[in-house]
Amino acid sequence: MRAGVVVAAQPGVEELAVRAEELGLHSFWVNDTPMVHGDPFVALSLCAKATSRIRLGIGVTSPALRSAPAAASGLASLNALAPGRIICAVGTGNTARRTLGMRPTTAARLENFTVALQDLCAGRSTEYREGDRVRDVRFLHAGAHVNTADPIEFVVAALLGPKAAAVAGRRGTGLISFGLLDPTAWHALHDTRRHAAAQGTPLATDSHTDNRADSYVVTALHLLDEGEDPHGDAARDATGHLVLSLLAFAADTAADTPAFAEQLGPEEREAVRRLLDRRDTTATAPDRHTKLYPNYLGRIAPQDRDLVVPSLMNTLALVGSRDDLLARITTLEQAGVDELLIQPVIDPPTEMALLAKFLT
Repeated sequence: MRAGVVVAAQPGVEELAVRAEELGLHSFWVNDTPMVHGDPFVALSLCAKATSRIRLGIGVTSPALRSAPAAASGLASLNALAPGRIICAVGTGNTARRTLGMRPTTAARLENFTVALQDLCAGRSTEYREGDRVRDVRFLHAGAHVNTADPIEFVVAALLGPKAAAVAGRRGTGLISFGLLDPTAWHALHDTRRHAAAQGTPLATDSHTDNRADSYVVTALHLLDEGEDPHGDAARDATGHLVLSLLAFAADTAADTPAFAEQLGPEEREAVRRLLDRRDTTATAPDRHTKLYPNYLGRIAPQDRDLVVPSLMNTLALVGSRDDLLARITTLEQAGVDELLIQPVIDPPTEMALLAKFLT
């Protein structure tokens, strides 16, 4: 299985990209969460100039965050700096929207956005709509300012259901998911994608089209020392950012999307309750997003280790002995996952080196 890394946009990110390339990692991604992290286009521009081989990804952008012309311009500009090395993950904007106190967009709007990005980034015209006005748009100076000749890889974020996987099938893209380590769930996503692809109209392909349909999973990797507690402080620190992200989502959506929180077990629901109390907010407070999402996907505070419940560590992250980890990774690969992406928060260079040791 290939290996990659996901980081938050911030000054110095290009140094991590250089190190990832030196380690032989396949891809280097930057989050697109505007009110939490820096701008991914700025960050990846620095990475593009500092590297020569590693693929560079934005994940996950959304039509609820950016217009198609603006997003396509950013992607095609990156493609001019790193020809043929750009990956764009698109989604409904689940977390990025919720950090604004807003709901994510629809699968239909996601699909229209994906179509527009694929067209524009391949140098084709596309339909652009604002209210009742619809116009065909395209890059007017593609050769001089942006690169529409080399292909850009697109993947669709599939988090909570099959609709996004169906979009991926119809648009011929890959998939990316966050903390999805269940092989059965991956088989279901791939079945949905294949079925949607078979039912749809085959997409036109040309030299500008990246025909990949790879699958990526974002997780955390913690190799246990001999005799180490798999749920001790070190393991909780290495995986806590994933667990707290899910708890924050459950706390935030308990009122308007109760079905998700209802899937949690008693210990997990209790952790959600404690998180709300600790952040001095409630599941119905209109400003709860300002309390739940600060430091999103950042290293957790020691006082929050008790919220990192073992069941969610086991579900969202890879923690274990070398043999345990290799067995789980092999199972994921057999389920169709092409690349494992880690989100390092403790010591990124060391965590990237561990990943490289396992998978390159």
